[in-house]
Amino acid sequence: MAMKNKNIFHFQPFSRKQLQLLTWWMPESPVHTCDGIIAEGTIRSGKTISMIDSFITWSQASFEGQSFIVGGKTVAALTRNVLEPMFQILNAKGIPFRYVRAADERHIVIGSNTYYLFGGNNERSQDVVQGLTAAGAYLDEAVLMPKSFVNQVTARCSIDGAKYFFNCNPGPPKHWIKTDIIDKKSERNIVVLHFTMDDNLSLSQNVKDRLARQYSGVFYRRFILGQWVAATGIVYDMFDEKKHVLDREKVRQMILNNDFHSYIAGVDWGITSPMVGLIYGLTRDHKAVEVAEFYKTHQQTQDLVRWFKMQEADLGKKIKVIFCDSAETDRIIDLKKEGLRAKAGVKGINAGINTCMTMFKNDRILINEDCKNTINELLSYAYPEPDDPKAKLDKPLDENNHAMDSMAYALRSYFRVRK
Repeated sequence: MAMKNKNIFHFQPFSRKQLQLLTWWMPESPVHTCDGIIAEGTIRSGKTISMIDSFITWSQASFEGQSFIVGGKTVAALTRNVLEPMFQILNAKGIPFRYVRAADERHIVIGSNTYYLFGGNNERSQDVVQGLTAAGAYLDEAVLMPKSFVNQVTARCSIDGAKYFFNCNPGPPKHWIKTDIIDKKSERNIVVLHFTMDDNLSLSQNVKDRLARQYSGVFYRRFILGQWVAATGIVYDMFDEKKHVLDREKVRQMILNNDFHSYIAGVDWGITSPMVGLIYGLTRDHKAVEVAEFYKTHQQTQDLVRWFKMQEADLGKKIKVIFCDSAETDRIIDLKKEGLRAKAGVKGINAGINTCMTMFKNDRILINEDCKNTINELLSYAYPEPDDPKAKLDKPLDENNHAMDSMAYALRSYFRVRK
């Protein structure tokens, strides 16, 4: 059906880098014979809007009656990050289109061209594009997609004159997008444009400063500075015992003074490995104080239930919500049956780490000195060495992480909508 977005899209002045992205394929451009372009760099740098506009304009000007591929990490992410601004751009330009949401063949028709929509979140994703002959492709956040999917997409672009348009934020320096494509741009016959937030003329300095405060550590270097850097060393290197650990008597006084408006908790399940429950008191200035920890091996769910109920009696308040590892739904149900307000926590290791990194950076996480296992893990939770053959790409080692996972479940789940 035809889409009409009520939000009116207003074009802002384009920066020099955005104009390069908009016009690279035009005959007068010195790089118009290249097969594709990658726009990489910081968040909110204006690369996505410019690339969507460039891709649509190029495909409409260059072909009639052809098929194109438009991909995102997931269909939901594609809808949010690409389709919504695309529809706004099309409406602003007065270009009619038809969006067909059929689950098995989701696509957009613009003029005589058809744009097929795909999610590329796992190795099986390559199967959905097989058999399609395309005149071009647009991939959003290509770094998050498996190599097999990206290679299958480029292989499908077999019409004479086909081009591909990729954008992404930086990842680790050994990511295949960096080593196999960006570092071999001449061999691959592609254009690479590096964007920073200064290339988005619509951003005020206040907005840039606010965005910078939302990231720390490796995520700050990638998303704010736009660097392809490895995640190595201690994960929470901004954790400072002198600043972030509170005396037990101070914590007790905060509880007695009713300084916490509510309590939340995080749970990482375990039997032979430690079962961990962490309780955080939330202050009115958006700080989270870890007031108590349960950290024991060879425990049953009922042991954790008893501990939570003892803590609620001691705190004088019910725990508002207990965010649990979603891998064991039966245990979450067991907590609910006992009257505890349990639910599945938000998954995603790196997203959880970034939330906690940023909160530590802004001194918004404090730890009771009695939570010794949490403190020990904060001082030892680490990324692998870059040359470790057993290392998982860009993820911390699977050790010293039980309290760290519990912390991430609680704080990411609660604060992800409370910046």
